[in-house]
Amino acid sequence: MGSKLNLQQVKHKLAVARERYKEFRVYDLGTYAVNRFIAKTGYRIQHDVSYGEAARHSLDLYLTEQPRQGQPLIVFVHGGAWSHGDKKDYRFVGEAFATEGFDVAVINYHLAPSHIFPSSIDDLSLALNYLHAQQQQHQISTQNIVLLGHSAGAFNVMSALYHPTPYALDCKANIRAAIGLAGPYHFDYKGDPLCADAFDQCLHYSHVMPYYFVEANSIKHYLFVAANDTIVHPKNALDFDQALKAKGNHSVIVNIARTGHISLMGSVAHLFSRYFATKKQILAAIDEALA
Repeated sequence: MGSKLNLQQVKHKLAVARERYKEFRVYDLGTYAVNRFIAKTGYRIQHDVSYGEAARHSLDLYLTEQPRQGQPLIVFVHGGAWSHGDKKDYRFVGEAFATEGFDVAVINYHLAPSHIFPSSIDDLSLALNYLHAQQQQHQISTQNIVLLGHSAGAFNVMSALYHPTPYALDCKANIRAAIGLAGPYHFDYKGDPLCADAFDQCLHYSHVMPYYFVEANSIKHYLFVAANDTIVHPKNALDFDQALKAKGNHSVIVNIARTGHISLMGSVAHLFSRYFATKKQILAAIDEALA
């Protein structure tokens, strides 16, 4: 009976993994289509800016033509279970916010299984320090930074702030908001069919998850939850929200109706943003954080 049950569990996990894999590939097709219909005016792009020595140490900068007061900078980190994704797929994110008066950096980072935790957070830290050091060269400002991440990217954003060994972020005092879209902040990855390869399976999740390393600061946190998410359980955001508030930090849960794990990100695109609250709520959160 025990062996049969274990076999059933393995089959179930494989089935779940296949379905999730399909969802990510459907999303790839969706981003390709969405990126073909974005505005081409109101911003300019600096492609393939190297923030480090490795090939994946690369970012795209979307520079707005009508910057908001304080010239805020959004740094976006994509999802993909730490094993998939590329900055070129997220032009719709750069366009969505550059046309609203923000400069936007969309970064690449090293992917699993060749690179596991904390490699992707190391890369984000490196990118942030590069942007801060080279802001004059790229005609940006890091005085008002907004960190924005989806799924694994949301985990990376929060882990850059809350990590077993705190990162030396030169611009940390200038981070006004950390916005996570459907982020996994408190879960056990051991044996997970989607992302087990992104973590050391011998390391307990309590030594990894940002939930366990929250410290007090003035950053405003906004944790977006997709109403129909079947990949990341809402408990991740609820737990993290409680941990943040327990330290006296600002934290808000934002529920977005009619979205799933993938469509939450896609709903930011200009083609769909009028039908969903996602982009409007992100802009409201940023306005609050910068006030």
